[in-house]
Amino acid sequence: MIMGEQRNPTRQLMSSSLLALFFASSVLVGLAAGGSFYEECDATWEPQNCWAYDDGNRLSLALVSSSSGSMIRSKRQFVYGTVSTMIQLVPGDSAGTVTTFYTSSLGDNHDEIDFEFLGNVSGQPYTIHTNVYAAGVGNKEMQFKPWFDPTADYHNYTISWTPCMIVWYIDGVPIRVFRNYAASHGVAFPTSQPMYAYSSIWAAEDWATQGGRVKADWSKAPFVASYHGIDLDVCECYGGGCVSACAGGCSSSLSDAQVGKMQWVQSSYRIYDYCVDPKRLVNGQKPVECGLPQH
Repeated sequence: MIMGEQRNPTRQLMSSSLLALFFASSVLVGLAAGGSFYEECDATWEPQNCWAYDDGNRLSLALVSSSSGSMIRSKRQFVYGTVSTMIQLVPGDSAGTVTTFYTSSLGDNHDEIDFEFLGNVSGQPYTIHTNVYAAGVGNKEMQFKPWFDPTADYHNYTISWTPCMIVWYIDGVPIRVFRNYAASHGVAFPTSQPMYAYSSIWAAEDWATQGGRVKADWSKAPFVASYHGIDLDVCECYGGGCVSACAGGCSSSLSDAQVGKMQWVQSSYRIYDYCVDPKRLVNGQKPVECGLPQH
């Protein structure tokens, strides 16, 4: 159900209002443009903790207690495309909180492409966590520290999913690529399950901040993440026959300039890579994709 307009940004949505997000855009720095949150969104968890305002162009999600955050989901389901939004993360002491922006199919053996933003104590940087799941199996984490203050202003976060590769972008800068080596090397890649786009804020005190050593300070609640602008460029898909129809051509590589920017981010700001984690070795070997080109 579409929510009624809320012109006062401090006013909570009524519990009967549904709000969620489908994010998409081209990989350009600047505000994502397109339909309003009123038109594109439904809420799937705690809709009373969602606000939309500025004629539906802005949205806030609040975490008010350890069991009461909020989640929003796109109305549209798709196979392949680019999803994007502008986010201003929770300012100040955000320890124990996780803000997310991701795509996911439904069911236990789901596919998923993640951005997760792990909060920290005041003055300490967020952790930007990325991962990809295929048929319910993930364990492909890569983490970064931001080279900017993600709480001071809005920044563009984009997931590009094509039959060739997945690319994560921040403000138009690619930070990670995961290529499709399913046919050539048997590396699982999401290709067959339609996804929705999601965003949420929730409490993860047992692991989010410094391995769970630092808990949320609930005297500072509510913790609020803010969004500005949505757009979409996806192949809508609601049945089995549409999967193959959506699998058109795609660019198989980044430009030299994009590769240079990604290498700069990874050399300067990457803090974890599953490919070099000794605990992820299988029979003493790295995962297959770790030895293959990823740009």
